[in-house]
Amino acid sequence: MGVYCLTLPGLTIMMELTMERSTSMTLDSENLRAAMRAWSAGVTVVTAAHAGQRHGMTVNSFTSISLDPATITISLQQTSRTYELVTQSRAFGLTMLSAAQARVSDIFAGRFPEIEDRFADIPVETLVTGSPLIVGGLAWLDCRVVQTYDAGMNMLFIAEVLSARSFGAGQPLLYHDRKYWQLSKLS
Repeated sequence: MGVYCLTLPGLTIMMELTMERSTSMTLDSENLRAAMRAWSAGVTVVTAAHAGQRHGMTVNSFTSISLDPATITISLQQTSRTYELVTQSRAFGLTMLSAAQARVSDIFAGRFPEIEDRFADIPVETLVTGSPLIVGGLAWLDCRVVQTYDAGMNMLFIAEVLSARSFGAGQPLLYHDRKYWQLSKLS
């Protein structure tokens, strides 16, 4: 068992990690997947650009860590093209998708394998880092990677938000039980 400390200006995250594996019981990954279907999350697209290449992927493993300093975290599968570009550029853009962007989410999730350029016909802009940000999203975050953490098949990226833009009211795209949903207010 080890305790690891991640320190950013004004922010300390303590992570206790146990490296021991139980030999008496191993979690079946399908059981975990089934349980995680009960979790609802907003849908984002994470994008990166490096050396004339750009790529992006649909991500819901995103959270805000701190407002001061402005810090977020995302998790990317280490075999993905987006992971490679984020690692090389040390930057990424994050677009929070609107309910009208389910097809955009599907494109960046790779559900249309015939689409080679995921950015074709999708308008983008850039802010500070040059990472593409998708027009029509509810908000954009332009980020610089400050720390990484190897998390098995994924890499956890801790990033400073260099620029943020919100586009006002709108319905977010949500994902729950392998389907897209819209938010509705409880009375």
